[in-house]
Amino acid sequence: MSRMLFVNLPINNLDATKQFFGGLGFEFNATFSDDSCTAMVINESTSVMLLVESRFKDFIEGGICDTSKAVEALLCISADSREEVDSLVDKALASGGSAWGKLQDEGFMYGRAFRDLDGHVWEVMWMDPAAVPA
Repeated sequence: MSRMLFVNLPINNLDATKQFFGGLGFEFNATFSDDSCTAMVINESTSVMLLVESRFKDFIEGGICDTSKAVEALLCISADSREEVDSLVDKALASGGSAWGKLQDEGFMYGRAFRDLDGHVWEVMWMDPAAVPA
């Protein structure tokens, strides 16, 4: 069975968020987008639903995590090379994101992370599965 995955995240400013992630090379699916949310495409089976907080609250019980005080999830996306890891994270930092965590370099695996405009943590990771230690 093939499943789709929709990760849902609260955001403050839809236009700024679309500009931020669009600048990193992500595309958006208009079918699942409106004036309160957008569907950022990761691949054909995975999207990140970026919902303004008032719309996000329609789907939850309780409060929204304060990302300045806690991390609600680690979102990790793959890259095709070490250079792509650096390029994507550097673009995020230059576009208003902030650095998060330490550089990870295990030889067969390389990664860096950033916080987006709303404080969500995004790891970008390259890995060579053939080189993973047994």
